[in-house]
Amino acid sequence: MASPLSRKLTIVNAKGLHARAASKLARLAGEFNAAILVSKDGMEVPGNSIMGLMMLGAGPGSIIFVRATGEEASLALDAISNLVCEGFHEE
Repeated sequence: MASPLSRKLTIVNAKGLHARAASKLARLAGEFNAAILVSKDGMEVPGNSIMGLMMLGAGPGSIIFVRATGEEASLALDAISNLVCEGFHEE
């Protein structure tokens, strides 16, 4: 089994990882054949769990770590990185 891949990301949107943003991330994480874990300050949650993602309390400027394993881990990390770096496509 391949080693997990990981990325350090900064939350850049004004509202942080709120319900709508968490929903977008969880939906995207579920599209890949990969296990996604997201962590902040030592708390780690499944990337496809809206409630878990919201419980991280990742406000604007927060640093999160995304870890992926599986066949599409690299693709998943690229897509999630783009979503986060683009502020979850919020205005």
